[in-house]
Amino acid sequence: MILTAAVTLLITVLTTTVCFSVFQLFLRRNQVQSAEFSLQVVSNNIATDMKDIIYFSKWCCSNGVIQDYLEAFKDVNKLPTASNDSSNLRPMALSTHNRLKEEYYKTRSYKYIRAIVSTNNENNFLHMTSSVSTSSPYAAKLIRKSDFFEPLFHADDFLWIGLIHDPLSSITQGEFIPIVRPVYDKFNSEIIGWTYVEISTRLFTDYLATYPLPDDSLFFINMGDKTYRFQSNTLVETKKPYEISENSARKESFLAGTQVHSVTMSGGEKRILIERPIDGVNDWSISQILSEQQFKQQKNLYTLLIIGICFFIVSMGILLAFFLNRFIMEPIHKLSNKIDSISTGDFSRDNTIEWNHELGQIGRGINTMSGNIITLMEKRVSDEKQKKDLEYQILQSQINPHFLYNTLNSIKWMATIQNAGGIADMTTALARLLKNVSKGTASMIPLREELDLIKDYFLIQQYRYGGSVTIEYQIQSDELYNCQIHRFSLQPIIENALFHGIEPKGAAGRIIVSAEAEEIAGEKGLMIRVTDNGIGMSEEMIEKVLREDTDSHNKTEFFRHVGISNVNKRIQYDFGSEYGITITSRQGEFTTMTIRLPYVLFTEKQLAER
Repeated sequence: MILTAAVTLLITVLTTTVCFSVFQLFLRRNQVQSAEFSLQVVSNNIATDMKDIIYFSKWCCSNGVIQDYLEAFKDVNKLPTASNDSSNLRPMALSTHNRLKEEYYKTRSYKYIRAIVSTNNENNFLHMTSSVSTSSPYAAKLIRKSDFFEPLFHADDFLWIGLIHDPLSSITQGEFIPIVRPVYDKFNSEIIGWTYVEISTRLFTDYLATYPLPDDSLFFINMGDKTYRFQSNTLVETKKPYEISENSARKESFLAGTQVHSVTMSGGEKRILIERPIDGVNDWSISQILSEQQFKQQKNLYTLLIIGICFFIVSMGILLAFFLNRFIMEPIHKLSNKIDSISTGDFSRDNTIEWNHELGQIGRGINTMSGNIITLMEKRVSDEKQKKDLEYQILQSQINPHFLYNTLNSIKWMATIQNAGGIADMTTALARLLKNVSKGTASMIPLREELDLIKDYFLIQQYRYGGSVTIEYQIQSDELYNCQIHRFSLQPIIENALFHGIEPKGAAGRIIVSAEAEEIAGEKGLMIRVTDNGIGMSEEMIEKVLREDTDSHNKTEFFRHVGISNVNKRIQYDFGSEYGITITSRQGEFTTMTIRLPYVLFTEKQLAER
């Protein structure tokens, strides 16, 4: 009990320490990961919109229609009236405006931008906006006189100066991000006009309206050298209220491109800053200072959970010690004593170890094992006796084939002496047939050996039918005799021709066995045909023969387990579905069974070894 209590207490201390450390680390990592993914979503959305806006601005500077418009109107101070428009400037202006409008509304983020394309003299310009507003005839001049125009116009690339007040309205207090780019002549470097794109802060606030931002968490948008804080669904320019510590880049960053920093707030408090750049826009990024209040709330919750775990472990330890002592240790001692007695040769059954619980099942297993050991010992003695008897029977069976061959040879010589040629021939054929059946286990044999088997088998059947059946062999070339064929594949076909084709006809019959080389499935193959002039077969019978064996009572004793279906399956199993047996027949006239095999020859060495 003391040992169990000590171990339980040690486990409790270790569990508490590990759980507190792991939970605290988990909380921080989960908070950082959650903030990273949230920033990534906002950053990707803003980046997508900005890429479309930047593309639209570049399109305005490089489109040929707009360049033609600016070139045509660069020296025109006023749009001519319809009656004085000798150069068709009015249709050009309308066409260019429609083309700009088409591209404007194709832009995914058109609702966030206002665009002005103007000539250098600011008298003629195109104005596009998604909101309902009145276009001032002096809009281009107002833009040109703004403080931000010249720095942006002469910059080598897009320059971000932060938010500016709307230069086209003295009433609206909204702020915008300006883009100003020059438009060059398509044939030289002459500047023929400029484009102005005004980006609304709704580009940010629409995505941040539902952003999960706790009360003590701060969210910033960085544009160039200016920083804006997001609060109350607006952007307010501010100075960074924190300092990034040296070497503060941490390894907890889960997403590529995101940076996690340890920062010191203006009040000296240590906080975690997550910063995510906006892809495709230089010097733009969004950042968030994580909430410590939320972290402390989660930490307190996990602390209560750890205390509950500790209490549960201590309680379970006390119950476990009591249970081990009373319900496990004593039965284990009894089981151990029984196992010791079995090891000394005592296999008697002990019913006192068969309790009504799990250890009782072990006790019943031990008693069963004792009985099985006795049974096994008795069975081993019996098996040894049966083994001796089986060895004797095998030795005896080895004598039988030799005795059978010697007996058949004796019958042959007696028939020869007595001038009984038919008996001598049948006995010789039967001896060769039995020897062929019993010798070897090779699956593939030369066609010559299979034909020899057929000749012996048919010789016996000729005597049975009184010479009313004949067989003819038509082999295309001597090379075919060395082709590989499955053992006992022709005999079932000859047997089928005799018993189911010629015999029911009740007249003399003839069988033709032919072999030739033909192309099968694009490769050289061996084609063997067995044709009889029997009663023929119906389509139903052909399907039955190829699907399953026919009546087993009609089969010979030698080949009881070999049928046409069996031969067909063996061929297709070894070589594929394009090979096998096919049957063509005309009832009352003939039946032809065709065996298709790959053309494979035995080598001279293989034939010599046979």
